[in-house]
Amino acid sequence: MTDTTTIFEALRESHERQRALYDALTDTSGDTPERRDLFEQLKKELAAHAQAEDRHFYVPLMAHDAGIDLSRHAISEHHQIDELVESLEETEPSSPAWLPLAKKLAEKVEHHLKEEEHRFFQMAGKLLTEKQKTALAADYRADYEDAKAATT
Repeated sequence: MTDTTTIFEALRESHERQRALYDALTDTSGDTPERRDLFEQLKKELAAHAQAEDRHFYVPLMAHDAGIDLSRHAISEHHQIDELVESLEETEPSSPAWLPLAKKLAEKVEHHLKEEEHRFFQMAGKLLTEKQKTALAADYRADYEDAKAATT
């Protein structure tokens, strides 16, 4: 049986994991094992997702003139998210600054996910062929799994 999952469905699965993780993370308080564990999980999820998404969603979209600006914007948002993750890593989990920073990260990620799901997916749906949509999903998932395994 062939997998007919599209790149959009594969990306949405990771989006849902990200939402669940940052919701749980922003509900934590103090320097607890739970906070550290959730942050590690979110960090891995974001890194694996961004790496695989850049390669198997945005790079193919950049082959189309209509996809260039959109892709550049999204990749720049990935960079901003990376910087917020770095700031959190440099902040003590017990610090009063930690939770506002985690909430800022959650807001940035949510903004990015909504923009992808409501704007980028529609554009990509017009630019990519059906065959590309399923092939990219398989490539994305393989790269994503490799990236997650490499960070453990």
